[in-house]
Amino acid sequence: MQLGLIGLGKMGGNMRERIRRAGHTVIGYDRNPELADVPSLQALVDALEGPRVVWVMVPAGAPTQSTITELAGLLSAGDIVVDGGNSRWTDDAEHAALLAEHGIGFVDAGVSGGVWGLENGYALMVGGQAEHIAAVQPIFDALKPEGEHGFVHAGKVGAGHFAKMVHNGIEYAMMQAYAEGWELLQAADAVTDVREVFRSWQEGTVIRSWLLDLAVDALDADEHLEKIRGYAEDSGEGRWTVEAAIDHSVPLPAITASLFARFSSRQEDSPQMKLVAALRNQFGGHGVSTGA
Repeated sequence: MQLGLIGLGKMGGNMRERIRRAGHTVIGYDRNPELADVPSLQALVDALEGPRVVWVMVPAGAPTQSTITELAGLLSAGDIVVDGGNSRWTDDAEHAALLAEHGIGFVDAGVSGGVWGLENGYALMVGGQAEHIAAVQPIFDALKPEGEHGFVHAGKVGAGHFAKMVHNGIEYAMMQAYAEGWELLQAADAVTDVREVFRSWQEGTVIRSWLLDLAVDALDADEHLEKIRGYAEDSGEGRWTVEAAIDHSVPLPAITASLFARFSSRQEDSPQMKLVAALRNQFGGHGVSTGA
């Protein structure tokens, strides 16, 4: 099938390639003309046969809002827009309502996989009406990992991004736990090879995970993380998770603490945040601070 893809950055560009490898036609647009297949959104829409499916993969907030607003004026009744960025789930109902005024369907898709998704596949959490999701299913099948897992129709509009938000909140807490363990091992005189302790956990332990594998990769590249400043950004979804927990009266002590730990990293060169920053770089290609 044909797909229009808007936003060809770290994830969008790799998604275009993975979908093409599955035999589908992808026409991509990006503000960077060196990445784009067409020069404008209008050209993208014109190049697609109806009913069209257009996947938006741009930063959350104003960039997504303006892109969807423009698409509402360019697309036709029966077309579908998929928001695959990290939009706040509360924005999805507004986007769906705006597009529905023009007879255009809307699907929100939480996408996880980072820079490794091209080869490993992307975990997909989607929300929306069943008929809209069915129309996009060949693309979801191309993007997801091989096997029975890695895709879920999580519920109505907003459910996909809500599920991805919670996923990222859990990710915060898991990275924080590894980081705290790493700092404690580093501080103990009795432990002479922290990196190999982490490596030993990769098989046979209950804490083995892909994040642990990535931590070992980071330590192989810089054993004591001396090249990385202990500073870690938060993408926003950790904050949204905590805010949603407050709204639903659900206690999230571990996730909340991991978010506040990132704030503390902005006040000092935190040893724990060296590993959190290294992990974010490993799975998502996020930049690290190397300054003093």
